[in-house]
Amino acid sequence: MDATSVTDTADVMEPARHWRLPAPRPVAFAVWRRNVLVWRRLMLPSLLLNFGEPFLYLLGLGFGLGRFIGEMDGIGYFAFLASGLVASSSMMTASYEGVYSVYTRMVPQKTYDGMLATPVEIDDVVAGEMLWCATKGCLSGIAILIVATLLGAVGSVYALLCIPILFLIGLAFAGPALAVSAVAPSYDFFSYYMTLVITPMFILCGVFYPITSMPEAVQHAVLALPLTHAVALVRPLVTGAPVEYPLVHLAVLAGFAAVGFYVAVALVRRRFIV
Repeated sequence: MDATSVTDTADVMEPARHWRLPAPRPVAFAVWRRNVLVWRRLMLPSLLLNFGEPFLYLLGLGFGLGRFIGEMDGIGYFAFLASGLVASSSMMTASYEGVYSVYTRMVPQKTYDGMLATPVEIDDVVAGEMLWCATKGCLSGIAILIVATLLGAVGSVYALLCIPILFLIGLAFAGPALAVSAVAPSYDFFSYYMTLVITPMFILCGVFYPITSMPEAVQHAVLALPLTHAVALVRPLVTGAPVEYPLVHLAVLAGFAAVGFYVAVALVRRRFIV
């Protein structure tokens, strides 16, 4: 076999190496712990932001706009909005952490280069980052849940079941965010993802109004989006209503988390040519 044939074979095999199944190890929790220790330095302002922003949303839209709307979908608008914001907050926080913070560690700070000089591998790094993004998303959702409870929007003790669901929501959005970071040439690239993907979901997936109020074609489209299923799980638990098709919603979120993790690992491998 001549040198050209060897090179061609290597070129064919390289993409296959990137897309082999991930095999994260327990050392991924060390990556998660590293991020926790860094976050502790900024914990107070971060928590204040998590409590302050939802309070303004709930006060301005929940109380203000709610006075004119009254009930929506059989629920008081204040509780309707609060439950939607609980779910969407986990999405927003996990997504922002997965793009801006992860990209900062990956490129300008070169934190990943240092990690990969140890026995930690790409699969472990991505798994640890996803766990951390989901943790921050869960904390953000809990903050809004606490604010909503203090303002009287929570109608059931079953709202506590939202906590593991918020973590799953964070996982569902962390993977795609990490995948975007892996292909981003600069911070400006994230504007496309946040504007064209995250913001439309925030507006269309039932946070502010029922999806049944939209045209039928749009309803079918948003049913394929993870935030729709996140809201469908969280809202009944917060308001005390029965959850319809819980296994379907959980399966969709778990599917987005699994596929997102796989794609993120492959793209980070390609970026670091592992």
